[in-house]
Amino acid sequence: MGGPTRISGGGRVEQPAEQGLTTAEVAERVARDQVNVVRRRSSRSLPAIIRANVLTLFNAVIGVLWILIMIFGQWQDGLFGAVVVANSAIGIVQELRAKRTLDHLAVVNEAPVKVRRDGADTWIPPRRIVLGDLILLASGDQLQVDGRVVGTDGLEVDESLLTGEADPVHKRPGDQVLSGSFVVAGAGSYVATEVGGDAYAARLADEASKFNLSHSELRAGVNRFIKYITWLIVPIGALLLWSQVSRTSDFGQAITGAVAGIVTMIPEGLVLMTSIAFAVGVIRLGRRRCLVQELPAIEVLARVDVLCLDKTGTLTAGGMSLDRVRPLRDDLPVDEALSALAHLDPDPNPTAQAVRSAYPDPPGWSTGLKVPFSSARKWSGAEFAGHGAWVLGAADVLLTPGTPEYDEAEETAATGLRVLALVRVASLRDPDDLGPVEAAAVIALKQRIRPEAAATLGYFAQQGVTIKIISGDNPESVSAIALSLGVPGGDHAVDARVLPENDPGKLAEILDANTVFGRVTPHQKRSFVGALQSRGHTVAMTGDGVNDVLALKDADLGVAMGSGSGAARSVAQIVLMDDDFAGLPAVVAEGRRVLANIERVSTLFLTKTFYAIVLSLLTGVVGLAFPFAPRHSTLVNALTIGIPAFFLALAPSSERARAGFVPRVLRLAVPAGVICAIAVYLSYWAAQTGSSTLEEDRTSAVITLFVTTWWVLVLIARPYVWWRVALVTSMAALFALALAAPLTRDFFALAPGDLSNDLVAAGLGVAGVAALTAVFKIMRSPDISPGQGRSNDTLES
Repeated sequence: MGGPTRISGGGRVEQPAEQGLTTAEVAERVARDQVNVVRRRSSRSLPAIIRANVLTLFNAVIGVLWILIMIFGQWQDGLFGAVVVANSAIGIVQELRAKRTLDHLAVVNEAPVKVRRDGADTWIPPRRIVLGDLILLASGDQLQVDGRVVGTDGLEVDESLLTGEADPVHKRPGDQVLSGSFVVAGAGSYVATEVGGDAYAARLADEASKFNLSHSELRAGVNRFIKYITWLIVPIGALLLWSQVSRTSDFGQAITGAVAGIVTMIPEGLVLMTSIAFAVGVIRLGRRRCLVQELPAIEVLARVDVLCLDKTGTLTAGGMSLDRVRPLRDDLPVDEALSALAHLDPDPNPTAQAVRSAYPDPPGWSTGLKVPFSSARKWSGAEFAGHGAWVLGAADVLLTPGTPEYDEAEETAATGLRVLALVRVASLRDPDDLGPVEAAAVIALKQRIRPEAAATLGYFAQQGVTIKIISGDNPESVSAIALSLGVPGGDHAVDARVLPENDPGKLAEILDANTVFGRVTPHQKRSFVGALQSRGHTVAMTGDGVNDVLALKDADLGVAMGSGSGAARSVAQIVLMDDDFAGLPAVVAEGRRVLANIERVSTLFLTKTFYAIVLSLLTGVVGLAFPFAPRHSTLVNALTIGIPAFFLALAPSSERARAGFVPRVLRLAVPAGVICAIAVYLSYWAAQTGSSTLEEDRTSAVITLFVTTWWVLVLIARPYVWWRVALVTSMAALFALALAAPLTRDFFALAPGDLSNDLVAAGLGVAGVAALTAVFKIMRSPDISPGQGRSNDTLES
């Protein structure tokens, strides 16, 4: 492959060194920190996790309000300050657990790199590459660092992920290669000239120009809620504070009332619950050996309505076995030519491995010009001194339609076997034009269907996810496998060579109408994804080979097999570490659990926010004292939102994901919040018309508030299973206990002694319950109801 060039510790080029670095030179570079250490994209650092969970806008607001209460009020009214500590601690702990899971799986998922050191070839993790290492490349490898090519054997590199250029680039000695690109054909070697953060892909990642996180509607929706609420808190809080100060000479009581209203407006646990749901999802999937490289990927797969499956490596196992070889000519050295082609590559693909297992390397076949296999060409070939030029590849690509050998290959492919043709050509000088071919043999290979494939495809059919089987193999062969798996529409396969190239609309129409596609090129796979997305579909793409990389990158969600090429694993958002295709339903279920449950708890938190906003406006305009103290809202919020939300956010759920998270939550939260606020204010106003004390008046308001917000919890918790019933029932029992027990009555400043006020409060609460039930019934159409779908009857840990 030619003599590699050694790079000195300072980047200076020295003499050629075919032996690679020595152990001493490696140690010297490690001591200089010239090692390929790059922050993993799967998780953030500990300081970043702490900052993200502690230094938040809501924590700052709550902290200031807590200080005001400590100065002007009683310490019991400062209980809400514990929310800052709890939120931050729980968020940090859960994200650290998720980080450990991700980092562990990320190390396992690292595609090892083959380097030459001390004259011997060895495999090392990418993070142990040092400046000046001699790195050896084979088809399917992703380049981990930048470098200069020093040896090539038909080396072709795809740089489309970096440059956007679609065509593979032939590399010659002296050419530069960039990290993030991948080998599509041939082999070679290069010397590392930039490692770690100095490598091209790492710089791109820092600039966020290529490696962006998956879009998360859930995360974006929560951020929108926070933005809107932040805008509202300032003017409404100022109005509330002015009204409380102006109506009383007791400044401490005025501050306490204003703080109670502002604190209640803040959905302080919403971000926490969202983070916990994502983190727990990552941990659960990690236990199933699913590496989630981007957290929002959990959500995206739950929204997927089209799943594109690459047949090889996904529906079928990676290995193959030779079924039969049928010579077409008695005067040609079929066995020797086939064996010679299979032994060309020192790192053979599954096809070459299957042939090599049956044919030894023939003597006397010295290799001249070679053309390595590529997914675009569908063949590989070589010229042998004294024996001519031979090519091995897809039968329907190399053979002429209408000939007996072509018809025989098609009949064999229809049985589900993979069919190749061995042909002799005049020359390989122009790989784009082989000229006339002499058919020498038809080769059939057996593919083993994954035992879990049929059940997994059946699951997606039940869940309303459309399957598209996309393969580079013969359409008849792909169709036969689809039929054996019971795929609807599997009896008809589309040959991708006849699909329109410049008409995306027509292509999308054909894709919608058909299920099985054969002879699909890597760039067509990418076009398929774009065409389906243009029809409004959320597209997931599975794959394991280098030919799947572009489609995996462009899909809404890329899912790679753990044993697949390093390039495929690096661009996918989810990697099935055990190659277990049956793991996909678990990923879908986890995503659906996160989405459905966060929608539930969002409705709870935002109901609280909106009733606080309406109460603050009424208080500011009418000029009454705020209906309760901060300790009252702490009690009610804990029993109707905080504790239940924790369980609901982690509960099992199989509700199908739907678009429109933000409007759907607001349709329920806004009217529910208004109803709760009006009922509470009427209760408080009615109590003040008698001779009761302020504490008794506020107790009436608290009773009405609990009854109405508890009923929101009852409606949100559907569908009911035993543990949900126990949850809502226990919250009511705890509130009753707080009213009845002298210790908790004194602590929370509750005085339920005025019977007439308490009965009016309960009656207004019941009226609020009726109004809430009517609102939720109106909103229970299939596209906006949060409580539809099935749920398991056990609460997972």
